[in-house]
Amino acid sequence: MTQRLVVIGGDAAGMAAASQARRRRRDRADLEIVAFERGHFTSYSACGIPYWISGVVPERDQLIARTPETFRDDFDIDVRLRHEVTAIDLERREVVARDLEGGGELRERFDDLVYAAGAVPKNPDWADPDVGGVFGVQTLDDGAALRDWLGADPEPRRAVVVGGGYIGVEMAEALVQRGLTVTLVEQADQPMATVDPDMAVLVAKAMRDLGIEIRTGVAVTGLDQRDGRVRAVRTADGPVPADVVVLGLGVRPNTALAEAAGLPIGPSGGIRVDRRMRVAGVPGIWAAGDCVETLHRVSGMPVHVPLGTHANKQGRVAGINIGGGYATFPGVIGTAVTKVCELEVGRTGLRERDAAAAGFEFVSVVAESTNRAGYYPGARPMTVKLIAERPGGRLLGAQIVGWSEAAKRIDTLAVALWNGMTVDEMTSLDLGYAPPYAPVWDPVLIAARKAVDALAL
Repeated sequence: MTQRLVVIGGDAAGMAAASQARRRRRDRADLEIVAFERGHFTSYSACGIPYWISGVVPERDQLIARTPETFRDDFDIDVRLRHEVTAIDLERREVVARDLEGGGELRERFDDLVYAAGAVPKNPDWADPDVGGVFGVQTLDDGAALRDWLGADPEPRRAVVVGGGYIGVEMAEALVQRGLTVTLVEQADQPMATVDPDMAVLVAKAMRDLGIEIRTGVAVTGLDQRDGRVRAVRTADGPVPADVVVLGLGVRPNTALAEAAGLPIGPSGGIRVDRRMRVAGVPGIWAAGDCVETLHRVSGMPVHVPLGTHANKQGRVAGINIGGGYATFPGVIGTAVTKVCELEVGRTGLRERDAAAAGFEFVSVVAESTNRAGYYPGARPMTVKLIAERPGGRLLGAQIVGWSEAAKRIDTLAVALWNGMTVDEMTSLDLGYAPPYAPVWDPVLIAARKAVDALAL
């Protein structure tokens, strides 16, 4: 009998799983694959949306890695756009889906099911969806709606970004590049909570230097509107005028269907899976991407880290196993990079508060250096922070803020962290040197030496 694979979600994790399963079971008589996607697109870069909004990426389709036609023609995958799965019937081994444009409901049988529904934005109660000019940027459809609003007549001139995480910072930059006056409102005491406060100060300064007004420690309480359009964001410190509002308050795992079906949910809020991406205790059910929790390799704790890098890898692992191969996903260390115009920010591993919460004794050091030899044209400051375990000096986490050539240096630190290196071992790393690319002592090595000295105190 033909095996039938149903995939919920047509972006990174879901289509990676479907593609890998097809590569290993190419005969349609052996494996049929149906993928449901509620939006208009498959396999696109959500991370690229801010750069499309800004105009750095001129065309929407440049963000699409593979179209539905590619999956149908090259992979023999039955992709059904604008179909929303509304229920999972584990007893009958079926999903229930609604056609969002044609109407009607259908049932689809499965032998294996990949749950790759992604994440949903944390939208507050005051974000009334009926008020024009208020946008999230979770999907490519969201980005298209925002682009249309920004190009309307009259064009918006004042923007408020609510939330200072990755998407908030990137969207603030994008809107500045479009010529808008931008205010970023963040309830916490700092933007970029993914780095420690001393590093976030550097990010905030760079944003203010770009003309972005930053209001931290401020809660948004509501919206003012007129004629169905947003006019201001209400805060505890008074109203902030706005012609457009972008929500960047983070995301949570999209697990509503999973919970309704009785699939296990972990302490992070994501679906519990094993290393092969099998849902714990439910045969034939797999999950991958922003809807699952995974193991943090440093803290040993279950975490929810929604990144496209992980989603693609997890989907690939699920697909290999469904197709009859063997693969595992070993966990994450939380490596991520972003930028504020020319300022680059990278982080990996644990922040100070993460290390403390996990029970580590540690030292943290901050080293100042430059991206190139100091005498070489274009040399700019770079700040590297390392967190190392006492007394042995194992690297626990790292952060970098600087200009050109800063962010990708986090990869060196991520490799060291992944392999359990100590800061003493890191001081001898054989890193490339030439004046246009690094000082003779690379900033990573300078920070490692400083951490070794701190451990000796």
